[in-house]
Amino acid sequence: MKLNRKNLSQQYHEFKSDVIVIGGGVIGLCSALFLARSGRRVTLIESGELGKGCSEMNAGLVATSHVVPLAAPGVIGQGLRWLLDASSPFYIKPRFSFELIAWLLQFRSACNQQKVKQSIVVLHELLQASYALFEQLSTDAITDFDFCQRGLLLLYLTEKSLHHGVEEAETVRATGLHAELLDAKGIANLEPFCQITAAGGVHYPQDGHLHPGEFVDAIKKALVKLPVTIQTQTQVSGFETQAGRIAKVLTSAGVFSAEEVVLAGGSWSPGLAKMLPLKLLVQPGKGYSVALEKSRKQPSVPSILTEARVAVTPLANELRIAGTMALSGLNRSISQRRVAAMLQAVPRYYPEIKIENMPAREAFVGLRPCTPDGLPIVGRSRSISNLVVATGHAMLGVTLAPVTGKLVTELINSQTPSLDVAPLSPDRF
Repeated sequence: MKLNRKNLSQQYHEFKSDVIVIGGGVIGLCSALFLARSGRRVTLIESGELGKGCSEMNAGLVATSHVVPLAAPGVIGQGLRWLLDASSPFYIKPRFSFELIAWLLQFRSACNQQKVKQSIVVLHELLQASYALFEQLSTDAITDFDFCQRGLLLLYLTEKSLHHGVEEAETVRATGLHAELLDAKGIANLEPFCQITAAGGVHYPQDGHLHPGEFVDAIKKALVKLPVTIQTQTQVSGFETQAGRIAKVLTSAGVFSAEEVVLAGGSWSPGLAKMLPLKLLVQPGKGYSVALEKSRKQPSVPSILTEARVAVTPLANELRIAGTMALSGLNRSISQRRVAAMLQAVPRYYPEIKIENMPAREAFVGLRPCTPDGLPIVGRSRSISNLVVATGHAMLGVTLAPVTGKLVTELINSQTPSLDVAPLSPDRF
């Protein structure tokens, strides 16, 4: 791996490779990994540092049970009730934006039973394939990292929400996954060393989790041994196109050219795509995470506090709290009100975890790229023949990173994709 940080005086120097990957988050990193392993010479361009967006500070869940997309029947009604509450789990900041209006219209269209059923099939296949790749990567000598397989526990405070949880569990079971319905005693048996307050829960034993920062580091270390040139702190300023193809990528570090280009810029992908021009219907979904000092009473199984939409993940040296979703544009400002609401939810489910007594690092904010139908965008552009887009993974970025890297590589190498990518087309909206 070659690390180049050219200054502006060298901006007219041209760098050549087989494939340019734009975006150094977990999707871009996995794309570079699989491409390089297939024999391609890769240049990876990142505007900041590798993996410093959502990739390192998320909940770390590898959730095969997350087959129901965000755009599901009933979500709009719930969202309207939350809309005016800036501390609610799902918040849309009122503002005039043509892109947001177009996104919301498509979101409303996707919130019907037929489309959700179709999306569940697609997500299930993606999730299963990615989980298998995690198992392979975690035991690979080059990409070694700890991959924990203890499942995921969804906790419900009220009987009403538990009823919805049971219905969702039946949907998940229909895909062939296991879902164990638990009463208070069952929850205590699963978590005997910490007290939990809940009307009931659902345990998905086939889910896993990891420390996302360690996973990112493992991929970065693997790239050292592969034909990958990494350009950090490098801004993409434009593209030169010829005959419907990207001929050159213009950046603050110089001009780059390659046979193929992968756009994996996360929430910044739509802005980059406009330079081509190409329209990507992706909205940044702002979320937060906080790393608390490890507690003697912390759980051993990751959980979702369903009413609060908060994830609690026990890691080796910390308790990771993550959650909330705010469609508020491309800004990384931190709402302490939303962070406080997220943290205050934890003791309602785990009464022995005293948030005020646990030292916490500063809250981290990440912008998750969300599509209106809840499916990621992975595919070739019809208008730019040598462009593959890989974005829109929302809260499943880490979970779907390996399978995305594999699919991107298959598309770049003109192989028949191992999964049907037609539903993931960047031109579907």
